[in-house]
Amino acid sequence: MAEKIYWNKDIETMELDKMKALQSERLVKQVRHVWDHVPYYRDLMEKKGVTPDDIKSIDDLHKLPFISKADLRDNYPDGLLAVPKSECVRIHATSGTTGKRAIAFYTQNDVDIWENCVARAITAAGGTKDDVVHVAYGYGLFTGGLGLHGGSHKVGCLTLPVSSGNTERQIQFMQDLGSTILCCTPSYAAYIGETLKEMGLTPDDIKLKAGIFGAEPWTEEMRKQIEESLGIKAYDIYGLTETSGPGVAFECEEQTGMHINEDHFIAEIIDPDTGEVLPEGEKGELVFTSITKEAFPLLRYRTRDICILNRKKCSCGRTLIKMCKPMGRSDDMLIIKGVNVFPSQIETVLLKDFKAQPNYQIVVDRIGNADTFEIKVELTDDMIGDTIKSVSELEKKLSADIVQILGIKAKISLVEPKSIPRSEGKAVRVIDKRKLV
Repeated sequence: MAEKIYWNKDIETMELDKMKALQSERLVKQVRHVWDHVPYYRDLMEKKGVTPDDIKSIDDLHKLPFISKADLRDNYPDGLLAVPKSECVRIHATSGTTGKRAIAFYTQNDVDIWENCVARAITAAGGTKDDVVHVAYGYGLFTGGLGLHGGSHKVGCLTLPVSSGNTERQIQFMQDLGSTILCCTPSYAAYIGETLKEMGLTPDDIKLKAGIFGAEPWTEEMRKQIEESLGIKAYDIYGLTETSGPGVAFECEEQTGMHINEDHFIAEIIDPDTGEVLPEGEKGELVFTSITKEAFPLLRYRTRDICILNRKKCSCGRTLIKMCKPMGRSDDMLIIKGVNVFPSQIETVLLKDFKAQPNYQIVVDRIGNADTFEIKVELTDDMIGDTIKSVSELEKKLSADIVQILGIKAKISLVEPKSIPRSEGKAVRVIDKRKLV
């Protein structure tokens, strides 16, 4: 086995009782911080009959109210900010649901903590200051690019901020600059592997040894394909804009789940219907509490991701609890090409352009290793007589409006009235053909 590498060995291998004591200390402080500076959350606590004095350790965490993406939308843009805006140095944002994005604010200390969490992921993948980290995640409001960029700097790696796109140029940089660790979405990593082969090259023509991939679901089969096509070991990484970004959890060499950075994030699994906290090892909805975030601290944030937590001994030596790959969602959100997509966003566009409740269906598939995204929309009876040109123009307008609100393209297919199957119960709005097991 390769030499074990840790970014912060004392934390990553900390005994459970010491970790719980650290979490308790930080939770108590964080609850007071939120109570004092976030009126909205203080109101939620008061409605539940809870004050900071009731929270003495992590054993009292269950007393606190949940917070969800709906709360973030209701408080857009800065209603949950817990420090003066003048103390913030950056924002990131999610894709907007019904036009409103969840905006996360960061102090410099928040950025430093986030980058240290990502540094743990890079070192767990074998990264050192001698590596060249090739960041092909998108940069901007999306947390992927700047998150891995900052973590790479912490480790002291040579960082290539290439962003996504222009794949042949990416491969040229890999050859010329000796990239050793690739960071991007798994679907883009797969595409790089395909392009490498099309260019008549093999993994021996580049120096990659590892990849850190996240932001979208991917299977073990896809992992094997990526590893073979690029000649690397592929590591998973997990994060949410709402909690900071990638680096909330990361995979080690054992590849049996992602270690959660418990000194910064307390994880719970709850019954998505009742909110009851479930025992370790049971499947349910993942909930996170940020215990060190200053600007945008979320307590008991419902991620809607379904997964399992476990503390089985890990061969890497880390004692941080593990989460499995998300096994689904407790809401109707889809992750397409790394972007969070809600049917309600699409409905907003269709209602605006059709002026009436449209019948539609979202069809998502995966061809090779790339997501496909189609929206079928029924024409209304009074549109049947329209010319092919006018129908084509409507498709183009819908496509442009979808790009504006989601940031990704969808194939728009206008179909005959009543051609989309009806259901006696809830309308089947989404058909996801991707294999996620």
